[in-house]
Amino acid sequence: MPSITTSDAVRLDYTEGGDPAGRPVVLIAGFKAAATSWLSQQKVFAKAGLRVLSFDRRGHGRSETPAFGATMQRHGQDLQEFLEQLDLHDAVLVGGSQGGNTIWSTVSQHGTDRVAGIVIVDQTPSMLNRADWPHGFYDYTEANAHTLFATTIPDPGRHPVSDKGIIRIARLIRAMARPGMRREKGFTEVELALLGDHARADWRPAIAATRVPVLFVAGRESEFWPAEHAVAAAALAPDGRAVVIEDAGHATNIEQPTPFNEALLAFIRSL
Repeated sequence: MPSITTSDAVRLDYTEGGDPAGRPVVLIAGFKAAATSWLSQQKVFAKAGLRVLSFDRRGHGRSETPAFGATMQRHGQDLQEFLEQLDLHDAVLVGGSQGGNTIWSTVSQHGTDRVAGIVIVDQTPSMLNRADWPHGFYDYTEANAHTLFATTIPDPGRHPVSDKGIIRIARLIRAMARPGMRREKGFTEVELALLGDHARADWRPAIAATRVPVLFVAGRESEFWPAEHAVAAAALAPDGRAVVIEDAGHATNIEQPTPFNEALLAFIRSL
């Protein structure tokens, strides 16, 4: 598997497929997820003539797991170094969940000189519900800002897995049970540090300053936040667009790959 080495000496692995001369599409998975979670996109995007790169962040998938760098700022820097070391230009960055906010970290630090478009998949820019932002993680407020994610990701009690249906559950299992996916139960101290940093961040200013088109995708049945976050986030961007995928939860690209892929390919072709 190919890899890069970051400026702080961490090996980050990635997969690559499709047309080497095609537009680069960089897929960045969410918290505790690996490049394998994009299986339902990789072949489809490659067939469409794109250069498809699936990036394992530090501590994820097959990349190294250091005891340092567990901040969204460092994860954003890692993504920028990935773009630079592979000399990618006019790339489309696609981030699922925490991978989406990794993109905002990159953009806030380095701008979008190498980026043609951004896709954020079921990730609100502010997980903390605020007076001017009611689209955060269910029941997460200033009152429990430093405790709700202290030991785990809490279950808000919305759209449980048991209600998803056999086909959607099978897709989730298939995507999450491939080689390279860490399967440890519970979270390490490093993972919890990253989760806490992620939960308390507010990326709305980064969205407002972005000068490339952004597509916000929401799963109608997201377990973590109301689907309205996508339209609200799109309204913050100079060129923001939103789509809500029906019969999909937080793992939108896995649960409903066909409408998800169609929406992303239409967005990429519009750039």
